[in-house]
Amino acid sequence: MIRSDIKARLERARHVCKAHGITQMQLAADLAASQSQVSRILKGQGVKATRLAEEICLYVEKFDGGVTADSVRSNDELVNALTLTWDGSAAHARALSAVIRSLSALGPLHGKAQAKGESI
Repeated sequence: MIRSDIKARLERARHVCKAHGITQMQLAADLAASQSQVSRILKGQGVKATRLAEEICLYVEKFDGGVTADSVRSNDELVNALTLTWDGSAAHARALSAVIRSLSALGPLHGKAQAKGESI
């Protein structure tokens, strides 16, 4: 079963998509998924939290004021990566922050699809 915090984020994502005119086809293209997968996840029909559900939430949250500290804390993959690499020092935190910021120069990891499709 999808955890209640993920369900709440997905519900919020669905509303943000409507408000910003983001279609399921656009999400699917940008996240390398099928429209039917995106639809199922946004309707909360998933049996468990998946990487795609997390990617949908993160993708949409950037249109709604950016990624929040709560969404970072709830991203197990990111927390695990930091746990494995950060030594706990302030200097290392600054260095890791610089590396993460430098990744933004690469642009989005997924293409900006201009696909028209089924509305959310």
